[in-house]
Order: sequence, then C-alpha cells, then structure tokens
Amino acid sequence: MRVMDNRYLALRHIVEYGSFSAAADELRCSQSAVSQMIASLEKELNVTLLNRQRGGCTLTEEGRQLYPLIERYVEDGLRIRERTDEILGLDTGVIRMGTIASISAHWLPGLISGFQQHHPNVRFVLHQGDYTTIQEWIHNGTIDFGFINPAAARDVRTITIKRGAMLAVLPQGHPLAALDRVPLAALAREPMILLEEGHYSEPLEAFASVGLKPNVRLRIHDDYSIMTMVEAGLGFSILAELILHRTSTNYRLALRPTDPPVERTIAIAYADRDRLPLAARRFIAHLRSNIDMLH
Repeated sequence: MRVMDNRYLALRHIVEYGSFSAAADELRCSQSAVSQMIASLEKELNVTLLNRQRGGCTLTEEGRQLYPLIERYVEDGLRIRERTDEILGLDTGVIRMGTIASISAHWLPGLISGFQQHHPNVRFVLHQGDYTTIQEWIHNGTIDFGFINPAAARDVRTITIKRGAMLAVLPQGHPLAALDRVPLAALAREPMILLEEGHYSEPLEAFASVGLKPNVRLRIHDDYSIMTMVEAGLGFSILAELILHRTSTNYRLALRPTDPPVERTIAIAYADRDRLPLAARRFIAHLRSNIDMLH
C-alpha cells in the first residue's frame, strides 16, 4: 500500500526550498525525476501549481489555494509512515529543527552525534534563524521544533532546558574592562552592537528593566561578526557566555559580567506535542536526558 503520493512531498520541498534541485536532494533522486513528478501532478489536477523562474519557484494563485490542503496531506502521510515504523520497530525519519548560532555551534554537534549512535537512519535538517523566524517556521510547518527564549514565545508551547549568563563584550584596553562588573548604566553611554534576535532581545529587556535605553549603533545577526567589530573598537556588545567561552580567545576582547546580571533562557518550542514526528520526540527526550552536556 502506498501511504503517500511522493509527488505532493516533492511539491512541498520545492515550496520550502525554492528550487527543483534542492527538492531532488531531499528526495534523493534526480532533478528530472522531480520535474516529471510535478508535471504529472499538474496534469492530473488540471492546474499549474508553480511559477518557474530563474530566481526560483513560487506557487501560482491556484497553487496557493491548494497548498494548505497539500501540506495537511503530506503531514498526515509522514505521520502514518512514522507510526507504522514505530509499530514495526523501525528507526527512521527526518528531524527538522530551527536553531540559533550559539546552539548550532556548541550544543548540536555532540547531541546529534550521540543520538545517531543509537538512531543511525534518522536524518537532520537544520534551519538557522532568530526567535521570530524560528516561530514562523514552527507555525508554517517548515520545522518540527526550535530553540527560543520562552519569553519570546508567541502561540507555541515551550520546554525550558537551560539558563545561562550573558556577558559584556568590550575591546581590550577599554576603560570599562578595568571593572570586575560593568554597570548597565555605564554601558548605556557607549555605542552598542546588538545581536539581532527578532522581536525579543535579552540585552534590550535588561536595559529596559532598569529604565535605560542603550545607544544601539549596529544590529547584526551573527555573533562572530559582532566579536570582530567589537575587537575593531566599533562598540560593545552583550552576548551569551555559551558562544564566548569557546570562541572569544580567537579575538582581542575583554569579557565582563554586567550589573545587574543579564541572563538568557533557552527552551524547546513546538506547536503541538501530539503532532511532533516520532524522531523529533525521541531527539527531544535525548536532549533532556543529556542536559549536563549543554554548557
């Protein structure tokens, strides 16, 4: 029995990644095979589903109207496959997660390696973004779950897994680097390079909690670029200790706790636990049983 028509899965991959070639990689088949699947599906439905352009593929108006039904069909088919695998004792699946740079670099390599020792046939698809985009991906089905600050959560469920410090990042030789703890009031007078994390920012919330507004000169999505700019004397930043304790030695920086302290809480976010794929549920359980390695 064929649980799901792979033509619909091919269409979802094309919409998700924007190209036939990326869909072919996901399906582990040739690009021409994907083209034939879509042509066959369009012929059967008697509508054109995709606009094919040099810059990528987008849904036509008819495709946009049909796509929510197609997504539901694909999700149901994948869940049937995974439930069947669970019943038969098989160990397969794809885990699609949204993550931020510090977690991608320092938590996930060890977690994925340990998980795949016991589940070698499970594949991972990682999407790196910020707190806002990760939640958008959860809502539209691009990912199964993601990592966010629970204070940033909007219409998602969360499981808190770790709290950690955030430190002031200053150029070596900066006058404030002579202090054991740097007051936020002093930092508010300095140019700030802010890590852009979407609609919620731990440093901005910390300043606001004591009635301060920092002098944000630059907003950047990448921690490593920020460290380079701080090193060049363009300003200070406040970044998670998680990413600093392994990488800061590569830069001429001074790291100091703030007064009052700034902390970051990380949680797993998802839409509905009952709709999480089996492989994703198993990985979350693996993560929660290995919290001690998250440092």
